[in-house]
Amino acid sequence: MGRLVAGVVFAWLALACSVHASDVIAWDALRDGRAVLLLRHATAPGIGDPANFQLGDCTTQRNLSQQGREESQRWGILLRSQRLAQPRIFTSRWCRARDTGVAMALGAVQPLPALDSFFATRAKAEQQTSELIEQVNGMAPGAPLLLISHQVNITALTQLYPASGEGLILALPLSVPARVLARIAAP
Repeated sequence: MGRLVAGVVFAWLALACSVHASDVIAWDALRDGRAVLLLRHATAPGIGDPANFQLGDCTTQRNLSQQGREESQRWGILLRSQRLAQPRIFTSRWCRARDTGVAMALGAVQPLPALDSFFATRAKAEQQTSELIEQVNGMAPGAPLLLISHQVNITALTQLYPASGEGLILALPLSVPARVLARIAAP
């Protein structure tokens, strides 16, 4: 019985170490510019956008809940703990994506229309995903890259369904499906 328990413990430790090792490799790739962090905006209750949605008016959109604002702040803490205190941050123009980036308190947040939700216009998915890939792959090397977008956009790129506030570290150059180096739950 002792050998069985020891074997199970050893197998569990080996698995835990290998998962940790892959996360370390993914974070290193992100810091070194060989990967990008793609994040689904933090928790904003509901699905899609209201019928009266207007891009420039946050009062007509789904917005971050208190939980979403706290998740965003914890992302900022996590990124600083991973030595990513000043990433280049690009977001969709939707308020919930932009507000996720702003609440991280890591620096300037820039809009990137290729990250905009195509939930209501699914016919644009392939073209917009191609535009995103082209733009990201064409960015000059520099500080680590953080992209904040929406479930439909992330699913089109990765074929994964991310939870609110979930992040994916993706290998560069991007392609479809993107190569996922790590999946990070909302902190």
